[in-house]
Amino acid sequence: MSASVLTSNYHLLHHKTSLLHPSSSHSFSSSSFNFISFSPIKFNPKKSLIFSPKSALSDPFVLQIAETLEDSVSSSSIPFPLQKLRDSSSESLLSLSWPSKKDELFRFTDTSFIKSSEIQPITDPPNDSDFLAVLEDTQFFNLTIIDGFLVDSLSGLSGLPDGVYVGSLGKINSEDILKRVSEFVANFEGDLFCSLNGVGAPDMVVVYVPEGCRVEKPLHLRYCSVRGSEFGSKTLPVSNPRVLVVVEKGGEVGIVEEYVGGDGEKCCYWSNSVIEVVIGENASVSHSYVQSQSLGAAHIKWTAIRQDSSSTYKLVEISTGGKLSRHNLHVQQMGPDTVTEVSTLHLSINDQTQDLHSRLIFDHPRGYSSQLHKCIVGHPRGQAVFDGNVRVNRYAQQTDAGQLTRSLLLVPQATVNVKPNLQIIADDVKCSHGAAISDLEDDQLFYFLARGIDLETARKSLIFSFGAEVIDRIPFAAVKDKVKTHIAQLLTSTLP
Repeated sequence: MSASVLTSNYHLLHHKTSLLHPSSSHSFSSSSFNFISFSPIKFNPKKSLIFSPKSALSDPFVLQIAETLEDSVSSSSIPFPLQKLRDSSSESLLSLSWPSKKDELFRFTDTSFIKSSEIQPITDPPNDSDFLAVLEDTQFFNLTIIDGFLVDSLSGLSGLPDGVYVGSLGKINSEDILKRVSEFVANFEGDLFCSLNGVGAPDMVVVYVPEGCRVEKPLHLRYCSVRGSEFGSKTLPVSNPRVLVVVEKGGEVGIVEEYVGGDGEKCCYWSNSVIEVVIGENASVSHSYVQSQSLGAAHIKWTAIRQDSSSTYKLVEISTGGKLSRHNLHVQQMGPDTVTEVSTLHLSINDQTQDLHSRLIFDHPRGYSSQLHKCIVGHPRGQAVFDGNVRVNRYAQQTDAGQLTRSLLLVPQATVNVKPNLQIIADDVKCSHGAAISDLEDDQLFYFLARGIDLETARKSLIFSFGAEVIDRIPFAAVKDKVKTHIAQLLTSTLP
């Protein structure tokens, strides 16, 4: 147990157990997972201690899962920035509760799938040879993260430009880079899941691009979730990968994040991921995010972007996997003449929830943003959620912000909940938003039928072209072709 803020507050709670039923217990499996089972809570005021104001309002379930995550990570030789992150995350968890549908941000997102499971932090690095079958060859610089652990032997970084660092926070050998990176660690406030990641992350992957450096080939971050439980099992292994990207003034880099699952399309696990990107003045980041994890998985991801003046950030997201998939995207423009472009495609063709909660904040003049969100729901119990918030504050004059969400519901009882939202305080802006939800229209199908194309082929062609508008925005041909093949296979094999 590390000597953190969280641990000290647990001791205030009767040495971590006074609020818990006496039958609560910990056990360990032979596979090196740290099991925890949650029992009904019984509070005995006669035995309680005097709590701190935060601990008195704490959620016992959150405290117990946080303690288990903290116990699962090594406390030896932790770099100071990572310890700083763990301490700040631990403190924030003291006042956070597990979300329910009574919370506005989770009104349409049911997280009981996670809460009802036995959470198993994955505590040990993988054996390289066990996971070679999961990985495909890539022509890019690549970094492989398996079950939250960076695996150097499965990564390829030779040929990086001078001054660029990609690797573990603990292996940075430049004092200047470490000092610079430390400025941004624990400098962002997310929600409960972001804080849980901060407590449970075994390491932090750092991508540093120095001033004026252009990285010609993209960096491919390959996240593989391999260890999981069988479908229907109550156990849920959890991993907490965390990445920090710092691109200095005038730098340029492409980032590809790809999330894949291990054996079995119904393998159960929880990937709780965070990436933070700091983009300097006149710098540019092109970000592609492809998620095709197991249909039995929970995939929760935070993407936090900070843009300085005249910088550019472009995100293309394709999400098709997970029983529960939620992406929290937070973009803050920190200077004038800043460009943000976000394009997302969510495909829910099984009993899945695909959720995007985005927040774009403008604080300076002449900012620009364009957001296109598309989703396809092709299952009676499938669901898509879009909560997009664009906030234009008082000094963000001459802002140009556009937001559009379009959804296809292909079967009866399929569900989509959309909430496009503009909050405008400045008075000299050009802002717009719109939403459209429908099935394929008859005149579209008639166009194909009149040319001798059968109804099934017509529907699948129209559905694919609906998503292709987003797919075609992926700037890397190899990634684009792979996504197109994957989407075509899904539509062919699953849609009626």
